[in-house]
Amino acid sequence: MRVSYGGSGTGGLTPDSLSGEPVWLDLFERWLAEGVSAQIPEPNAMVVATVDAEGVPATRTVLCKGVDARGIVFYTNHDSDKGRAIATHPVASATFPWVAMERQVHFRGPVTQVSREETRAYWTTRPRGSQLGAIASEQSRPIASRAALEEQAADVARRAGGVDGDAPIDVPDNWGGYLIAPTVVEFWQGGANRLHDRVRASLVDGRWDVARLQP
Repeated sequence: MRVSYGGSGTGGLTPDSLSGEPVWLDLFERWLAEGVSAQIPEPNAMVVATVDAEGVPATRTVLCKGVDARGIVFYTNHDSDKGRAIATHPVASATFPWVAMERQVHFRGPVTQVSREETRAYWTTRPRGSQLGAIASEQSRPIASRAALEEQAADVARRAGGVDGDAPIDVPDNWGGYLIAPTVVEFWQGGANRLHDRVRASLVDGRWDVARLQP
């Protein structure tokens, strides 16, 4: 189970690859677009890590639903495990594992909730079934069975006029977006003989410092 890296252009990633404002944004958006063009599965999937009240870390894969100069945004139930962890320790990391392209990008920084207006704007783009599912699920809470979960979802759908209904569904108060505002962004590209390219941008005193790291 060993892979020899270097097929995606070793040496193409250098500190000079990062430019613009903020310095990480242009390259990240280009790599993400290349992942979409290459049709890799779920190119906007990222592994998000949080720390709970006892200091125990947890990771899970979520979908990035927004990228701009502020950072990266994802949406979830505020009462979920990750929502409660963020409420206690408002920091997180996120890694985009583009293994098929021999690349990954890592973000690390403080987390804040996005505005309710931004949450509502995104909520309206979700399929109706996804809206109903988000309302029906008491995320991260135990449930007796799959049948119980489906009945819970069916009850919510009935009260909302059905999955095929057309009445607008309001976004729940306990559901919304989180913004990771990175203080560290690291780009990684696989290289031959484990000589991978790593370039890290660190926010120090309001300015981005870019450096090559040893693999």
